[in-house]
Amino acid sequence: MRRLPAWAVLGLAYLAGSVPFSNLAARVLRGVDLRTVGTGTVSGTGLYRVAGFGPLAVAGSLDVAKGAVGPLLAGRDRPALAALAGAAAVAGHDWSPFLGFAGGRGISPALGALAVNAPAGVVVLGLGLAGGKLGRRTSVGCFLAYLALVPVLARVHGRRGALAGAAVLVPIVAKRLAGNAPPPRGPERRRVLWNRLVHDQDEVP
Repeated sequence: MRRLPAWAVLGLAYLAGSVPFSNLAARVLRGVDLRTVGTGTVSGTGLYRVAGFGPLAVAGSLDVAKGAVGPLLAGRDRPALAALAGAAAVAGHDWSPFLGFAGGRGISPALGALAVNAPAGVVVLGLGLAGGKLGRRTSVGCFLAYLALVPVLARVHGRRGALAGAAVLVPIVAKRLAGNAPPPRGPERRRVLWNRLVHDQDEVP
């Protein structure tokens, strides 16, 4: 069977990642565009707030699954391409052309990509999410998981795992820093960027 060229794998990974399942569910079930709710992030949290757990479970599963498309197309024998495909899926989710290049934060497709490329990463991110939820500081739990991701994957999966972890982290961190509006200039800029990275908020309270 002939393998897809790298450009096709990356293009399909981005396209799959860009399908906004959470926003589609919110619009179909409640007539709500998640970009107009709360912080404007198209996420499972936003979907849960407007439609409840059932739609979240379905759309969330699809958001995870779409992250696996590119790495599966790349195959186990092209680890660098598989890692980049995971990053492309996260980038598609974060900056979806179907949403005017708005989107989510990238955790769900990252889980799907890591399930294929470096399964221990699913545990690291899952523990960060769970710990953050229990402590009612999900963003802090995720931030700690980001810090641990590459070292843990390097230890468990070697260079391939470290590459897979670093690849999905780049668009995740970039989106958190970018937020939903450009950060201010001047002395407030550093504080706002730190707040976005650790607390996942677009405004300093």
